[in-house]
Amino acid sequence: MPRLSANVRHRIRLELNGRVVEADAEPRMLLTDFLRDRLAMTGTHVGCEHGVCGACTVQIDGVPARACLTLAVQIEGARIRTVEGLAPEPGRLSLLQEAFRRHHALQCGFCTPGILMSLDYYLRCHPDPDETELRNYLSGHLCRCTGYAPIMAAAMDAVKASQGAPAHA
Repeated sequence: MPRLSANVRHRIRLELNGRVVEADAEPRMLLTDFLRDRLAMTGTHVGCEHGVCGACTVQIDGVPARACLTLAVQIEGARIRTVEGLAPEPGRLSLLQEAFRRHHALQCGFCTPGILMSLDYYLRCHPDPDETELRNYLSGHLCRCTGYAPIMAAAMDAVKASQGAPAHA
């Protein structure tokens, strides 16, 4: 790995939500700060800054990762997907986002982007999970408002809707 100078900003080029972008970052800048401050992607939230709460979860090359534990310079050439990239088109929510809206699966909304990014990945890899599997998978996310019941209801509803079953309120 090349040695980076601490007092120089480095140009980072990446694919963000399907489009190529570039911005400068110091070697010690975290991906959370890079996304929010340099690229105006404020949907990625900064929570604990220790990788524990999951609020900052994004997808790097298709896999969930904690943006607060990733340096911006590490993503050179990577594909990054943030919560802003979940919607299939402007003004339309993804199936999962719509289920969250329908089930009121957020209150303050702070944890929601990270949970959505993790669920998006998990449901692509495991299209027919049961509730226990989803609970175990989401155990790495902290939510202080919902008690997780509406989050689980929304996730299970999204699973059913993706299989063609009607959505439930």
